Amino acid sequence: MPVEVAPAAAPATMELTVSKFELLRELTATQGVVERKTTIPILSNYLFEAAGDKLSLTATDLDLSLRTSCNAKVKKEGACTIPARKLYDYVRLLPDADITIKLLENHWVSIRCGRSNTKMVGMARSNFPSLPVFPAAGVVKIPAAVLRSMIAKTGFAIASEESRYTLNGALMVLKTESITMVATDGHRLAHIERAGEKFEGVSGEMKTLVPKKAMDELKSLLDSDVETIDFAKDESTLFFRVGPRLLTSRQLTGQFPNYEAVLPKDNSKSITLHGEELGAAIARVAQFADERSRAVRLRLEKGELKLSASSTETGESEDSLEVEYNGDPMAIGFNAQYLIDFIKATGSGDVKLELKDPQSAGQLRPAEGEDYKYRYIVMPMRI
Repeated sequence: MPVEVAPAAAPATMELTVSKFELLRELTATQGVVERKTTIPILSNYLFEAAGDKLSLTATDLDLSLRTSCNAKVKKEGACTIPARKLYDYVRLLPDADITIKLLENHWVSIRCGRSNTKMVGMARSNFPSLPVFPAAGVVKIPAAVLRSMIAKTGFAIASEESRYTLNGALMVLKTESITMVATDGHRLAHIERAGEKFEGVSGEMKTLVPKKAMDELKSLLDSDVETIDFAKDESTLFFRVGPRLLTSRQLTGQFPNYEAVLPKDNSKSITLHGEELGAAIARVAQFADERSRAVRLRLEKGELKLSASSTETGESEDSLEVEYNGDPMAIGFNAQYLIDFIKATGSGDVKLELKDPQSAGQLRPAEGEDYKYRYIVMPMRI
């Protein structure tokens, strides 16, 4: 009895040539998004799509995706998927010449460059998840330099514990004439605001929780020469268009804490310190802090701030800085790393430390008036 053979599907095709420099630049940009330890194999692959005179690359881990493109000579339009890490490692080692990429049978992909010839095992294009589409309306333009600065000054304070889900991102608040970003992990809070920007299309206030991974990716994408980025969102997704690259992120849902309630109102004891000197003194003393608590003790006296730490295992250390202070003596404990994080984020300028009493949160902020209103609140520790 004859066996009926199904007609063969038209073979998938794709063939293009691209410069190593351009391809490697885009592969490098997407490294942070590619899923390394995934249970879904397709997420370890790039989606390559060749059309017109462009090669589009997409990487996703389902929460975050980055779509980017580079110029290419497209001989046959089509699409394929290629193992991301292996391709990146291989392309880096190729000579600086043109690379020809061609889709073969059974999802294999041929990569030729000069005298190098490699075949990699891809997967079916149809397995690659479909991605959200950039909304047609409600796009807000944000100055890239402003967003980059705000991420650098708040991102480090985001909670890393998965259990505190709404704290695993920063809150971005857009109003018609200002942008604010706030991040907290429950022990400290970074708050930065910039007024005097015009945001067309924002009425009232637009609040968005931006996940930590999206913040980290944005920070590296914003290093390019782009002046403004396009931001938009729908019910479930955030979209950031940075030049030719589009970053999409799943939104965090839930209620961000009422941060305004914890901003200190009456921290009357204020001293100004040189950021770099303060950071160096904390770093030295913190070598002798308890490994778990990382607590350092700050004692404020007339004309002097004493920093000290001790632990039974390592010993004890004290440092002191000259300050202009005439109030009552006071001692307070803080996590050394929290203070160092702030000093790193502000650079080497002078900082103001504002305290109320040993039980109340301390506030740090840059001493010079600047375009940004930046404050950092740290909860005290028992010492």
